[in-house]
This record gives sequence, C-alpha cells and structure tokens, in this order.
Amino acid sequence: MPEQGLSVGQLAARSGMSVSALHFYERQGLIQSRRTSGNQRRYDRAILRRVAVIRAAQRAGIPLATVAKAFAELPKDGVPDQADWQRLSAAWHQEIEQRIAQLEHLRDRLGGCIGCGCLSLATCGFVNPNDDAGRRGVPSTLLDP
Repeated sequence: MPEQGLSVGQLAARSGMSVSALHFYERQGLIQSRRTSGNQRRYDRAILRRVAVIRAAQRAGIPLATVAKAFAELPKDGVPDQADWQRLSAAWHQEIEQRIAQLEHLRDRLGGCIGCGCLSLATCGFVNPNDDAGRRGVPSTLLDP
C-alpha cells in the first residue's frame, strides 16, 4: 500500500490527529495530498514527519504561520533530510527559549499578583505591564467578584 499512499483515515490513525485537523493543515498548505481516480486523498508517508513536526511545534506554542514559513524552505520534491529538519529546529530554538523565559516570569509573578489584591492597572506590572492602559487614558477599574 505505500505505493498508493495513505488515506486521510490512515494518516489520522498513524499520526494521532483528527481527520478535520489534517484537512485544515492541508487547506493551510502545511501538508499536501494527491487525488485518486475516485477523488480520494492520498498522502505520501513522508507527510507523517511533517504532521509530527506540526504537533511538536504546537506543543511548544509555535504558531502555524511560523510552521508554514519554515515548511516553505523545505524541499518541495522528495523527503526533507536530517539537515533540513535540524535547520528548522534551530530556527525555532530562540523563539522557544524566549517563550520559556516569558512563562517563567509569568509563573514567578502570578502568585504575588493574585495575592496582592490591588487590582491597580496603573501599578500592576502583571495585568498592565508598563502602564499601557494608563497611556491610552483607560481608567483603572475594580473587577466584580
């Protein structure tokens, strides 16, 4: 069956993704299929690797637009090799490191913010970093319990 390719159901089963997610990825240009004479989608086995990369990127918080941009740099014909995938992961390394730093900062400040109870948008660096609301003339408000 590898010569014929994987049906969307087979790809879903092998990748752990839903059929609707695979159709969405295809509409977004992240994966490609070909059509049989009966107008059924068939995917090359190499698409499994792309779907795995999409899943890993999503778990890391990488937007699909960033994934699409990276995939555009991969070879259109043939299977990307290890060097191609290494280049892709290296490009995301800095973005993931920044995301980790942001999450650590959020984690470290979350307890103090919730515990303080000030609800001051003018002074709270967690809810209103750099007083962006104040510069826009938005008054501080108390939230109803």
